[in-house]
Amino acid sequence: MNASPEYTSRDYTVSLPTDEYIAVYRDARRFAVCCRACPNYGRSWACPPFEFNVEEYLSGYRTALIIATKVTPLQSGMLLSETERLLRPERVRHERMLLDLEQRFGGRAFAYAGRCLYCPEGSCTRPEGRPCRHPEWVRPSLEACGFDLGRTTEELMGIPLRWGEGDRMPEYLTLVSGLFHNAGQIDLTKYQQER
Repeated sequence: MNASPEYTSRDYTVSLPTDEYIAVYRDARRFAVCCRACPNYGRSWACPPFEFNVEEYLSGYRTALIIATKVTPLQSGMLLSETERLLRPERVRHERMLLDLEQRFGGRAFAYAGRCLYCPEGSCTRPEGRPCRHPEWVRPSLEACGFDLGRTTEELMGIPLRWGEGDRMPEYLTLVSGLFHNAGQIDLTKYQQER
């Protein structure tokens, strides 16, 4: 459990065979439609359409480690416009952890969906047809690769996704990321204690 002056956060993890995760929780066609409707589609290097074949990108890994962080604001009814500011510290923590896990254990990291953390808003090089400034850090999200995170968090972790009402945040926010790997069992609690 992590705490800040504005929220508490708790990590949940689950490991399962990658083939099972793909078979049960991936609906590439449905989420491709959602991605195409997003204003970031084709405008961010973390978003589709990708310059790689997604099926090949997902293949070759035995285990899917899925990490969800439940972020609960201490003040109820916060403005929805505060979501990014509230989530940013946890996103930074998630992405650093994922990149470290990827380096340490091999495999592929999948970051949280949303605006890229590494370039100022609106300055991605993709719309200009230029290469990504930070390919060593930018990773696609599980959603961008066709995974249903609502089913993932509810069925595997007991955390239903919540949505804001009007201009107000829900009772909690959920970040979801993951690592596909071949390293055997990764004990995230032990890993975090070692850091």
